[in-house]
Amino acid sequence: MALRSTPESAFAAVPDYDYEPRAVTVDAPGDPEMAYVDTAPDGDAAETFLCLHGEPTWGFLYRKMIPTLAERGRVVVPDFLGFGRSDKYTTREEYDYRLHYDALVDFVETLDLTDVTLIGQDWGGILGLPVAVNHPERFARLVPMNTDCPTGEAEMAEEWYEFRDFVERVDELPIAMLIDNATATELSDEVLGAYEAPFPEEELKAGAREWPDMVPRADGGDGAEITSAAREKLGEWDKPAFVLFGDADPITRGARDPLRELIPTASEQPDVWIEGAMHFLQEDAGAEIAREIVAFVDRT
Repeated sequence: MALRSTPESAFAAVPDYDYEPRAVTVDAPGDPEMAYVDTAPDGDAAETFLCLHGEPTWGFLYRKMIPTLAERGRVVVPDFLGFGRSDKYTTREEYDYRLHYDALVDFVETLDLTDVTLIGQDWGGILGLPVAVNHPERFARLVPMNTDCPTGEAEMAEEWYEFRDFVERVDELPIAMLIDNATATELSDEVLGAYEAPFPEEELKAGAREWPDMVPRADGGDGAEITSAAREKLGEWDKPAFVLFGDADPITRGARDPLRELIPTASEQPDVWIEGAMHFLQEDAGAEIAREIVAFVDRT
């Protein structure tokens, strides 16, 4: 097992994310550190927003949302192991669903997060929703965005297989290109460079290479025993939930209505699509989404 950290110098040119980086050691092989930002580290805010990123991004993805959310409460934005400023295993075999799940549980418990509004996109939902329903005493609300809590029995969209196959075959994983292709917004070179920043060497991308094929599905993946059980619990969730998807994401948009119908309280909230937003809706409409979430918290 090899565990490495991206040098802090790699993040020197990252724009609009001037938050003090923090880290906690989580219970995983090698005692890795999960990095995060926290707008109220003393924990005295009435509300807590936990913002979870997906493939192949990091907390930087939430920079357009943090200011608005921070006016309403504490905002905590971790980087999953293998991403952002968090420690990274250098072989794909070190990563599995249980590693990420347990690390997230340990992170939430170490920071003693309570009254949490979970905001999870992509893998942030695939991991965050099971953690929330299995630890409901810590979570007050759910905001799934362009994500799902899969049973492990469904087929994926054709566009997803094209993405997974591309990741599997390329010698060098083009992080910036993947993000640029999944946003409607024209991203600057500085922003694209910020998404590349955590990965100055190819071996640091092992986690980003492994996540696509890890998605629980009919023909593969990992963690279905956890996500399928969590999906059943989502069907009994009695706290507020606001399902918020971009209408231009071909990979996840098909999961939106079934997820909204599954969670009993989701239909109590406005039936909202984020118009023109693709997979990384935080880039395409971050400020709008943050306002929608604050309004959701105020309603509930």
